[in-house]
Formats: sequence, structure tokens, C-alpha cells
Amino acid sequence: MSTVSYVVARYAETDQMGIVHHSVYPIWYEISRTDFVKSLGITYSQLEKMGVMTPLVDLHCHYSGVAKYEDQLKVECSISRLSPSRVEFSYRIFRQGEDLPLNTGTTLHAWVDAQTFRPVNMKKRFPDLYAKMENLLPR
Repeated sequence: MSTVSYVVARYAETDQMGIVHHSVYPIWYEISRTDFVKSLGITYSQLEKMGVMTPLVDLHCHYSGVAKYEDQLKVECSISRLSPSRVEFSYRIFRQGEDLPLNTGTTLHAWVDAQTFRPVNMKKRFPDLYAKMENLLPR
């Protein structure tokens, strides 16, 4: 399962040529990942209140096209890998009306205790949430 978020490339996100700067794509990933987590019935802030944080461990971003000022974009997010201590999200960004992504990427996040920043076992700590995420993995 994947979620879809929509963004419009803003002027502040572009360079002098009107092309979206490479540093913006991970921000769009975050927008989409936040929407994905909400689709699970929980928000990041609720997760943090429950004592779990998800620091970024790794980021991959592949550019196969460019987004330009005022482009309407669709950002897809899904879980690509899951373990009791980590979760990896995959992203695809499309210009509205196009079939080929202009950007693909992944972010890998650790599950850690909000107080100690030590890894936590989500399968044991929140088995229902973990099972819900596990059911969304590609088969």
C-alpha cells in the first residue's frame, strides 16, 4: 500500500533557472511520510508522546528529471522494509499527468526511545502498530 500526497513547487524552492533545488526533494519525502503515518491512524507527535522517535539513519535520492516552479507534483510513499528496530520508506515523485517518476528515493529510520535514544523493539513495544505496518509491506 502507498499513500499519495500532493505538492506544488514553490518559488522559494527553485534556483535561478526555475528548477527545484535538489535539497527540496527530501522535504517532500517528509510531507509524504507524515501523511503515510497518519494513514496508520497515528501521528508522529502521538508516537513521540508514546516515547518513540524515528531518527533518520540513511537517505537515498535519485534524480531522473527536474521539477520546475509551479509544477503540480504527486508524491507516493510506501514501506519497503521493516524490522523491529528500523523502518525504510520508499518514495516516487511524479509531475501531474506523467507516468514516469522524476525522482525516487528511500529513507531509513531507527525506532528509538524518546528519552534515551536507545533502539527499541517496536514489535514488542507496540505489537498492533507493528503488525499494521507489516501488513503493508510489498508481497
